[in-house]
Amino acid sequence: MNFKFRRQHPVHKFIADFYCHEAKLIIEIDGEIHNNSENQQYDQNRTNELMEIGITVIPFTNEDVNNNLDEVIKVIKSHLFALK
Repeated sequence: MNFKFRRQHPVHKFIADFYCHEAKLIIEIDGEIHNNSENQQYDQNRTNELMEIGITVIPFTNEDVNNNLDEVIKVIKSHLFALK
């Protein structure tokens, strides 16, 4: 779709797993450590702060990527299609 994603890219004061500047989109892929309440709160605060500056964050788990990659790609594409 001709969108360029950068891996481990600094955005604001965070490091995004994958970032597309053109779409103002971050894709986060998180492991099990993000299931504990402290990390969930941090992730939510980060997402809220990024949303305030116009960046969308779409989170996925490692399990999503490993077991349901087609659905992950479908979600990302649907967001990108909305921009075109």
